[in-house]
Amino acid sequence: MNKISLCSFGYKSHFLKSFWKYIIAQQGLIYKSLLILTSSIFLLYLFPREGKFKYEFQKGRLWQYPNYYAPFDFSILKSEKEIQSDKDAVFKTLKPYFRSDLSVKKEVIEKYPDAFNTYFSEKSNPILLDSLYNFGIKFLNQIYTYGVLPPNYIHQGNPEVYLIQDKLEITLEIDEIFRSNDLFNSISKGISNLGLESFEEIFKDLFFELITPNVFPDKAFNENSIKQAMQNISLSRGIVLNGELIIAEGDLINDKLFEVLSSLKKEFSMRQGDQSNVWVIFGYSILVILTFTLLLLFIHKYRFPIYENNRKLTFIFFNILIVIFAVTLAIRYDTDYVFAVPICILPLIIKAFFDARLGLFTYVLTVLLIGFIVPNSFEYVFIQIMAGIITIQTVSQLYRRANLFISVGQIVLVYMIGYLAFTTIQEGSFLKINFTPLALFLLNGLLMLFVQPLIYIYEKVFGLVSDVSLLELSDTNANLLKILSEKAPGTFHHSLQVANLAEAAANEIGANALLVRVGALYHDIGKLNNTHFFSENQSGSVSPHDELSPIESAQIIINHVKDGILLAQKYNLPDRIIDFIRTHHGTSLVYYFYKNQLEIDPQTKSSEYQYPGPLPFSKETAILMMADAVEAASKSLKSPNIDELEDFIHKIIDGKIKALQFNNSNITLSEIETVKKVLFKKLINVYQLRVEYPK
Repeated sequence: MNKISLCSFGYKSHFLKSFWKYIIAQQGLIYKSLLILTSSIFLLYLFPREGKFKYEFQKGRLWQYPNYYAPFDFSILKSEKEIQSDKDAVFKTLKPYFRSDLSVKKEVIEKYPDAFNTYFSEKSNPILLDSLYNFGIKFLNQIYTYGVLPPNYIHQGNPEVYLIQDKLEITLEIDEIFRSNDLFNSISKGISNLGLESFEEIFKDLFFELITPNVFPDKAFNENSIKQAMQNISLSRGIVLNGELIIAEGDLINDKLFEVLSSLKKEFSMRQGDQSNVWVIFGYSILVILTFTLLLLFIHKYRFPIYENNRKLTFIFFNILIVIFAVTLAIRYDTDYVFAVPICILPLIIKAFFDARLGLFTYVLTVLLIGFIVPNSFEYVFIQIMAGIITIQTVSQLYRRANLFISVGQIVLVYMIGYLAFTTIQEGSFLKINFTPLALFLLNGLLMLFVQPLIYIYEKVFGLVSDVSLLELSDTNANLLKILSEKAPGTFHHSLQVANLAEAAANEIGANALLVRVGALYHDIGKLNNTHFFSENQSGSVSPHDELSPIESAQIIINHVKDGILLAQKYNLPDRIIDFIRTHHGTSLVYYFYKNQLEIDPQTKSSEYQYPGPLPFSKETAILMMADAVEAASKSLKSPNIDELEDFIHKIIDGKIKALQFNNSNITLSEIETVKKVLFKKLINVYQLRVEYPK
């Protein structure tokens, strides 16, 4: 029994170990699966829960589907303009409420005797004083019959109003309420009727000081009245019955049909929203997971180094989710604001850290996902894809501010042209264009200018490198390059020459010239550990290799790659630059020492004299391998002519091709030939060769 238990325990232990090893071996795939799953769940949370109306339609286009009959009874909704027109009409007919403060009238009447005595104290005629006093009392009672409006009050809407005096509500014309602005005219008119014109100015001063407004709009009553009136406004104008023909195949979607179809679409969404549709969520989940899977497959096939780097994959997915989240926020606030979201920042960022092809592919898939949540999805997707293509084609050398401004201007121009074209098609006239989206496009362009600080933040958070950082690294006064120039001047000069050659070649075939230049400047920093073992740093005719065996010398030469990687990591160089150090020799042989060893032992294995690799995996790393090999080997040429130099370059690079050094890079044979020509032209200038003309 104990033996059986021990065997069972041993079997379980072996199974757990095997399972754990399998998990560790598949951790990359597990992480990518979780990345797709979590990203999909996040998007499904943002996406609408209701079903999507299955017909796409736009004003000014033909109905390309079969005859369509109403699937249920629904109301034809009024347009925003019609509703606003109804609101304006209601507002004009609505009687506003005013409230009179009777205590103000009482205070004014009580103050009047003292004020009168102050202004008319020098008048000795009692009869005249009584006449003047009685005029004032009568005038006050007259203007305070309904009350006094505030100065400069402007009445809008219905001239008939409700006036609340204490608990009494009366209806009257607004002009029946005394206006402060009319005070002087009323005094002049009353004085002239009594023949007391000489006292006009005194009365004006008296009443100007005494009269106090006491009638004001009643905010609470007015708001409640407006609210009730607006609730009574009908949002629809007619009804379509179930089974009624809405539109026939081939009909032009005019304003009337567009409103009917839009009303049906809205009613459909409302009915779907009233019930939790699990199948809708299931359908969305399939499409979202499919989209993310296609992106991952694309990266696996065409950008495998990125596929193997979970941090870079996370960065790409994070940016997709951020863009879709921003669009969702804009739609929930106001659907018109969707055009203000600068989603073209996405291809800008992906291109800045990776390349244009990945940037465009990622952007197109993101726009297709956004198409599920935006209104007029066809119009939106079309305009955004056009803008994305312009973004990829125009934006280069992002570290130059002028280039960014020019590109943003072109993107905004494409937005505006696309919007104007669609509006003209839908409205049938150029004069019915709404200028609000044009202003939003300008705001979109301004927001895109924040891509540079955003790139800087991403560099720090995700540990990536952009062209801005590459520009800083290309400074020959940078710390590591300064050390290289002091301790290994020959290697430093060689690196500068290789950088010039590689940059020229990269420009010619459309590769990242700045990246390859920086990679060339740092590719040989591993030689700092044993500077005198490399020929470019040796000043005399005696070589330290003379005292070593071929295998020892070869190991020192080969180790400069490993030493360079360690030194680069110590100085926090980006992985994109370390890749050039890893790959600039690929898996080629240290041929000189290998040949010497063959003379000693013909059975020597070539693998002992071979660089560990990996092979170049991009155009840039392939260009550096060619430029490095040609520049280093060209030192052996004493006084070459043009033909010898050309044959020499072909021999060096063709040797790399035969050794399969470029099999993992995406450089074509045509581009390799172009690189050969560029290197040839550059080296002609280095050796100051001239074409020999026939005599």
